[in-house]
Amino acid sequence: MSESPQSFENHAKIVPGYHRWTAALVAIPTLYFAYRAAFDFSVDRLALVLFAVGVVLTATYTRVFPLGVQDRVIRLEERMRLERLLPAELRSRIPDLTTRQLVSLRFASDEELPDLVRRVLAGELAQRNDIKKAIRSWRADHQRI
Repeated sequence: MSESPQSFENHAKIVPGYHRWTAALVAIPTLYFAYRAAFDFSVDRLALVLFAVGVVLTATYTRVFPLGVQDRVIRLEERMRLERLLPAELRSRIPDLTTRQLVSLRFASDEELPDLVRRVLAGELAQRNDIKKAIRSWRADHQRI
């Protein structure tokens, strides 16, 4: 069974159990505990607020750290891909591309990648969304986290 085609409009991955439920289940009690501590202070309530903030930070970093590792892997993959696909005059400029730019360029097809890299290096496409919107032939990534 083939995966559905991706585009700029549908490439973001939302996991409802994490992005909606976990966020709500962590944020709502934290706000409640903070409210209670602010209007009826006690050391016990302060301890509860600190614990809840720790849970919020843990939930946040549980998402951020794997994304950082994923970006490093994508950076490596894309640098290897660029070595193979770019003309000689652009290969020496591969280190000039930022991780964010490489992560955005991963969606470009092999055929349009050299032109997009030229545009990025020329400063024409600076932001991640600008790069993604410039892609005409989308190369799907269904294995992202």
